Amino acid sequence: MITILLLLHLLIAAGLVGVVLLQRSEGGGLGIGGGGGGSFMSGRGTANFLTRTTIALAAAFFITSVGLTVLARHGTARVSPLDAAGSTKSGAPAKDGGTKPAGGVLDSLEKGKQRLPSLPKSE
Repeated sequence: MITILLLLHLLIAAGLVGVVLLQRSEGGGLGIGGGGGGSFMSGRGTANFLTRTTIALAAAFFITSVGLTVLARHGTARVSPLDAAGSTKSGAPAKDGGTKPAGGVLDSLEKGKQRLPSLPKSE
């Protein structure tokens, strides 16, 4: 199912790009003229058709995007980011009740401090 929806999504995206490129430029962006009176796609009726087609393809693109997101999320286990931050790499809860992950960089630094011999104090 996800493969079919992904293929449809890609076809819609390609169609959307094509329809947008067919539209006449009115702002003269990038210094390109927008075509003269003898253009291939000229006239008010063609502009309305391209505008409506763009809107329909954009809506279809949005719907397939949401559908792909739902299908991708459906197959994974739902874990809260807060729960994931409070557990170790093995998935077990942290030793201190979940306030910080065990086995992190700070824990290794704290263990290193305890092993250092104390220096004699000079007076």
